[in-house]
Amino acid sequence: MSETGAGINDHAPWTIPESWAWAHMGEVADVVGGGTPRTDDPRNYADGEIPWITPADLSGYREKLISRGARNITKKGLEGSGAKMMPARAVLFSSRAPIGYVAIAANPVSTNQGFKSFVLPQGLSPDYVYYYLKAARDLAVSLASGTTFLEISGAKAAQIPVAIAPIREQRRIVAGIEEQFTRLEAGVEALRRVQASLKRYRASVLKAACEGRLVPTEAELARAEGREYEPADKLLARILEERRARWEAVQLAKMHAAGKAPKDDKWKAKYKEPVAPDSTNLPNLPEGWVWARWEQVGFSQNGRSFPSKEYQASGVKLLRPGNLHIRGLVEWTEENTRFLPKRWEAEFPGFIVGARELVMNLTAQSLKDEFLGRVCITRNSDDCLLNQRIARLTPVHVLPEYLLWMFKSEVFRQFVDGLNKGSLIQHMFTSQLAAFCLPLPPLAEQHRIVAEVEQRLSVIDELETVVEANLKRAERLRQAILKRAFEGKLVPQDPSDEPASVLLERIKAAKSSSSTATPGCGTQPTTGKSACVTGSTATPGCGTQPTTGKSACVTGSTATPGCGGVKKLKSKKARAGVPGSPARG
Repeated sequence: MSETGAGINDHAPWTIPESWAWAHMGEVADVVGGGTPRTDDPRNYADGEIPWITPADLSGYREKLISRGARNITKKGLEGSGAKMMPARAVLFSSRAPIGYVAIAANPVSTNQGFKSFVLPQGLSPDYVYYYLKAARDLAVSLASGTTFLEISGAKAAQIPVAIAPIREQRRIVAGIEEQFTRLEAGVEALRRVQASLKRYRASVLKAACEGRLVPTEAELARAEGREYEPADKLLARILEERRARWEAVQLAKMHAAGKAPKDDKWKAKYKEPVAPDSTNLPNLPEGWVWARWEQVGFSQNGRSFPSKEYQASGVKLLRPGNLHIRGLVEWTEENTRFLPKRWEAEFPGFIVGARELVMNLTAQSLKDEFLGRVCITRNSDDCLLNQRIARLTPVHVLPEYLLWMFKSEVFRQFVDGLNKGSLIQHMFTSQLAAFCLPLPPLAEQHRIVAEVEQRLSVIDELETVVEANLKRAERLRQAILKRAFEGKLVPQDPSDEPASVLLERIKAAKSSSSTATPGCGTQPTTGKSACVTGSTATPGCGTQPTTGKSACVTGSTATPGCGGVKKLKSKKARAGVPGSPARG
């Protein structure tokens, strides 16, 4: 086994077979950056036909080939920016935000500056390099730098070590990886189907709970047992009385605190009776249930702004949207927990959140994962301060646990999805929440609904935990397959294969010949700009525009007649990112 191979004279990342060779990416490929046309000029984008890809287009993207991104650009946009056309089969590699997304161009494409892409010579399989970069992401990240976010420069991308197998073995490795991945993906798809089924079952349990179909109704049980019961309309009357009494108590406390004891009861006239819902278009409810607006059965309190400059290592926890987990509980981790000095708790006691309280997120960047309007119930250990954009929901004579599951049901999600259509940042306000109509069952029935929901969802939670653990295991297996593949252990070596060292020397010779001046391209000496990338074959007639000196072509590893402009790029920085003058490790 070889540890260094050809092309790398320092310590090799890992041991490879004797027939393989190590090289730096810049020794075997053209490293090509990208660019973004000015967004304030619509002519750079409107009706554009040039595929333009950004790292965001690869977020969650699971295919190997990509033909286009969310936006196209125009020829004007291409020529007026750092974007370059790259040929089909170029390997696209995101170099920032985040580092490590990989895809192969299915057709000629351009990218923004978030990529350092690789145009490969003959003898180096794009599929092989695609899988290699997935396996060697940590090697790439180790070369990155930056304060706001990590980024790999063109020069550093050229230094990424590459373990090169013989040509025929590259094909066997790709076939072996894809055979293993096909089997693995079948299992992953089965797990995802189970995951989707559990999500549907969870939704169906909550839907049945809010429609009175999950447990026998209180009306049915009372008849069967020959007893009386309190229907929800009488419960609602009690709630409204208690609601007014609590309001009056708060107002009296404020007046006494201000030293203004009331002389009569005229102040009570300021109380605004909550509006009853219009049930004309609402679905029918089971016997003993009623529709009620949230403002009838509870109070909402908005959080307040606390200074982030006072965050510290310990103290009182600050409840923020990131602490609200989709399963309905508040989560505190090292990453999402922020502390404030204890004096804030003493100064703002009205914003202390205790146990068994409902809290709701009022802002989100999208409706994904039910983040807008996400509700959680606090536990005994969740004492914290209520931050801005989170509301505390305080019910009156209604079980908080019943409301938790109701707010997680389809009834409430439909209400939330109807708010703020078209906004980039989604917001919800407690004034909007006040108008939400909810199904209110008798109090005794609420207890049975909560018990049944929690019993069923606990089973779902356990199954989802198993599925998630197996999905993580599948990802570890995927990485293990790639690791074995590029250690030369996935498929056998064939002694009759041409050694990779011979291939590497051939690639270097081809790149050396293409790095010399190529007459006839016509790039103007004042700019020397070139904007088109070709592969390893000759590309005659690149066609530099005489008025701008911008070429539509940057050559690959062989000479490209009619496409000069390489002479102007003599700096080390330029050589790192422009084909024809590869950066060396």
